[in-house]
Amino acid sequence: MAHLILPPIAKEAPREFNHFGDRRIDPYHWMREREDPAVLDYVKAENAYTESVFQDFQPLVDTVYHEIVGRIQQTDITAPYRSGGYFYYTRTVEGEQYFRLCRRPGSLEAEEQVLLDVNEMAKGRKYFSASFIAASPDHSKLAYATDTTGYREYTLQVKDLVSGELLPDRLDRIAGVVWAEDGHTLLYSKEQAGTKREYQIWSHTLGTPASQDTLVYEEPDERFRVAMGKSVSREYLWIDISSGETTEVRYAAARRPQDGFRVLLARREGIQYEVDHHSDRFYFRINDTSRNFRVVTAPVDDPAPSNWREVVSPRPDLYVESVLALRDHVAYLSRVDGLPRLTIEDLRTGQSHDVVFDEASYVLQFGQNAEFESDSIRFTYSSMVTPLSIYDYDLTARTRVLVKRQEVLGGYDPAAYAMERVMANSADGTRVPMTIAYKKGFRQDGAAPALLYGYGAYAYPNDPAFSSVRLSLLDRGFAYALAHVRGGADLGYSWYEAGKLMAKKNSFDDFIACAEYLTRHGYTRPDRLAIEGASAGGLLVGAAVTMRPELFHTVVAGVPFVDVLNSLLDTTLPLTTTDADEFGSPLERPFYDYIKSYSPYENTQPARYPGIYIFGSMNDSQVAYWEPVKWTARLRKTNRGDNKILLRMNIDAGHGGASGRYERYKEIAKAYAFVISRTPPHLS
Repeated sequence: MAHLILPPIAKEAPREFNHFGDRRIDPYHWMREREDPAVLDYVKAENAYTESVFQDFQPLVDTVYHEIVGRIQQTDITAPYRSGGYFYYTRTVEGEQYFRLCRRPGSLEAEEQVLLDVNEMAKGRKYFSASFIAASPDHSKLAYATDTTGYREYTLQVKDLVSGELLPDRLDRIAGVVWAEDGHTLLYSKEQAGTKREYQIWSHTLGTPASQDTLVYEEPDERFRVAMGKSVSREYLWIDISSGETTEVRYAAARRPQDGFRVLLARREGIQYEVDHHSDRFYFRINDTSRNFRVVTAPVDDPAPSNWREVVSPRPDLYVESVLALRDHVAYLSRVDGLPRLTIEDLRTGQSHDVVFDEASYVLQFGQNAEFESDSIRFTYSSMVTPLSIYDYDLTARTRVLVKRQEVLGGYDPAAYAMERVMANSADGTRVPMTIAYKKGFRQDGAAPALLYGYGAYAYPNDPAFSSVRLSLLDRGFAYALAHVRGGADLGYSWYEAGKLMAKKNSFDDFIACAEYLTRHGYTRPDRLAIEGASAGGLLVGAAVTMRPELFHTVVAGVPFVDVLNSLLDTTLPLTTTDADEFGSPLERPFYDYIKSYSPYENTQPARYPGIYIFGSMNDSQVAYWEPVKWTARLRKTNRGDNKILLRMNIDAGHGGASGRYERYKEIAKAYAFVISRTPPHLS
């Protein structure tokens, strides 16, 4: 056994807060002072303690890491997609952390052109991210942005793809970019200092200094963020203005953005919509008559609601997720009773049909569809047992071609695994779906370990996608379960609304109900049940473990949003103002009381806690670094059992963790090894 460093004892410097006459004491508020050397010293001490604990099962960490890497086709390319006469794709090479962006002109047999080699760009840096990559309309230039800290502060540059040289144009603190169709105008969103809210849209002309850029739009309401977009038809530019509950879109001709943007449909509180364009009509996905949305069309020359025509009517069991308009067809991606459905409408005949899939639970999404004139659409498909599969679907012949399927090395056989979808009863009687995967031969006698994963926020569904890294658990006899709790949009937008604001506790009740289902039906026992969540999912598992610590054996919490009350009271922090539509503002008494009643940091009380592994990042722009640090200190102070509370903080990364792919695999291997090490010896 390695020499064990004792866990650090966090100093306490009580700070009193008083809101609405409620007196609260925060002993670890001092940890927010990043410039205080004591903060970094404490974080380093936590890291040292965690590493000393991990030394006892480092061979297991190494084994899991090599398993993960051994299943991946390390030298690989993504499925090429066509845009403007070129086939674009990214290439990875064994041993390299980052991708290369490439293309071939005219055909896949043409000579490869390497547009960006992110490995070269990242040399000498501990963190590097390339994002917002966009080719100009004539494909002679490439705009891209880079972040070197993990704090998502991106700087935009433009590369001449003919000469290979960088143009002098340089734009700082951007949050998104789109080319106008004139080929020399870039429209980009810009962040507000401090809060990192995307609040402005600027226009930049190539070859001119950024100081001469024109402000196109500024959003004064702090609840709203702005983003740029462009129709697949390439006829219109969009400014999407959105809060958690309300949207507004402004549009301009993509070839003449200087003519200005007009409001497509003025914002109305609680009404959300998205828009696409086809010929002389706009397609609206809107929730004005149904929380689960409907689809209407409107003439471009007068898109007023009085001219709307409904093309997809609202139904209680139908959640319309996305609309894609091409030259002769429109594709609708929706969910029916929680399962994805793809519907194709032929605009020439008016006929519609569904694309059929066989598995009981799966994930379906639009892929890269860059060409409006296409006779096919690309979609991606996977399930918990079927690797990611990319298809091109012939819209007229109604046939699909498998373009690429994720290769899983080591002899993976989908037939060796099983998947099922079950329903758990939550505290209020709501039936909550859960998808469970395991290796065939699994016995429901309570002896097996299990891991339950959840998220439950921001309308993001917890989709049952394939993950090759998960095989390190399934092949060791684990059941792996996904809880489709309220707060996600797994069963539609109303399912999301039933787990937000003053209904947020439904998410936690649903997750606990799924855990109880697993133990009640023999998939596992509480002494073998692990739970995992990250970001808002970290809030989910954090709340669950403070509510029912005896129900779980192991907890993995990544970048956990656990100091909810204190963070939402601080309107200078990124996301706080816009998060008022998700969690409510504790500056209002009802929300203050409600958030305080579930915030994990506030509700961490003396108990026998499970083994807990927490990881975060010092440059996180979404969940401040001090949230996992403070929570760890309070958990360790109140833990009345023998299980270890571990914290690992990445000093050089942001919300997504390490930027290099192999470094990310190492992070996953540590988390899985922590879980596996705590299972009964004959199962690990």
